[in-house]
Amino acid sequence: MISHEDNETLVRVGPGTPMGQLMRQYWIPFLKSADVEQDGQPHKVRLLGEDLVAFRDSGGKVGLVDHACPHRGAPMVFARNEEDGIRCIYHGWKFNVEGRCQDMPAEPANSPMCSRMTIKAYPVRERNGVLWAYMGPSRDAPPLLPELEWNMVPEANCVVTLRVQECNWLQALEGEVDSAHAAILHGSRNGSTITQWRQGQDLTPTFEIQQHEAGISIAARRKDGAEKNYVRVNQFLMPFWTLVPPQTQYPELSGHAWVPIDDNHTLAIMFSYTPDQPFYEKTRKLFKEGHKGRETGHHSEVAYEQKPVSVPFHKYWSRFNRANAYEYDYDSGLPGLWLEDAACQSGVAAIYDRTREHLGTTDSGIARVRRMLLENAKKLAQGAVAPATTAAPSSFMVRAISLTIPVGADWAELGRDYMKAEVGKGFGYKP
Repeated sequence: MISHEDNETLVRVGPGTPMGQLMRQYWIPFLKSADVEQDGQPHKVRLLGEDLVAFRDSGGKVGLVDHACPHRGAPMVFARNEEDGIRCIYHGWKFNVEGRCQDMPAEPANSPMCSRMTIKAYPVRERNGVLWAYMGPSRDAPPLLPELEWNMVPEANCVVTLRVQECNWLQALEGEVDSAHAAILHGSRNGSTITQWRQGQDLTPTFEIQQHEAGISIAARRKDGAEKNYVRVNQFLMPFWTLVPPQTQYPELSGHAWVPIDDNHTLAIMFSYTPDQPFYEKTRKLFKEGHKGRETGHHSEVAYEQKPVSVPFHKYWSRFNRANAYEYDYDSGLPGLWLEDAACQSGVAAIYDRTREHLGTTDSGIARVRRMLLENAKKLAQGAVAPATTAAPSSFMVRAISLTIPVGADWAELGRDYMKAEVGKGFGYKP
């Protein structure tokens, strides 16, 4: 249980909030590159409570600007994307990707107003088919993109999907930090292959936590016979990343960016990848299409419910939502793997009152993550410099691992090399 004050600090991400200020020190992934077409329809975006539009100009550069024209507030999602700029349909004011005004057709030709006028704009970078925004204080000289392995491997090695989740970002993130629930929640259906997961053989793991440069390693140690332990090490990376270890049956790495849209919605960016070979086509197809009418770990392409272009992330709203109880059925349960997590994270409220919690021993990782976030947010609010990881891209080259080790052995020592990510390097062990 935490105090109401600390809970408010953790969940509020808008401009001027401690957590929002912390988030703005980091690069934020927000769309697939393919979502923003050259001279095409601008894409409405909301990040950290700010409404924006993304567009790709005639030269292929991507801009991320305020959703409202600075003239009289017309919606820029309706703007014409043409000739290396985005032009408001109301009076024709045109802006480039840096936010500088290029044209004011209704103003006198010699008016100095055009050269002075700007629209709020954030730097955007692209890597391996993903767009990243920097909303922090150093927009003229932003830090380098973080070197997260999933976005460094060849595109053929990785699957990336997006969906809007109806809850605060921290509720979603904490669900993936917590590995105690996996075999219980996901193995509840008779005949499910998840009942074969190795963690299902011991439902009372002990948790061991180690902090490192970029975040926290959260190890769940389980009995595996009389002489061995099965240890799964999830990773939390600042400020909103989670990494999940491979399964024996599914030898791939995966995780999420839990990007705050606003206080009540999260952009769940899920990635699964194979570090040293193209991703399995059979698994890629399962992610894309689902399996026998059920969702898998990724949101399928057929289950999106497209919204009007004036709605942020209009392509990525799910037909499964709180209003329809995520299409839950008592006999068959929730219709898919990611849905089981999302319903537990989102089903009660967009922001749960954490003062009502009663945490157990398996929640030690969650408690440590909260403490780390609070410490960093409060330090920054008191005038400290940004966390060192914002200027250390390679510090994010971390892997989650799953190891079988002798009873009581030191997982951190035995797994040290395996937890170091390196592009092109295989697992180094049999998951």
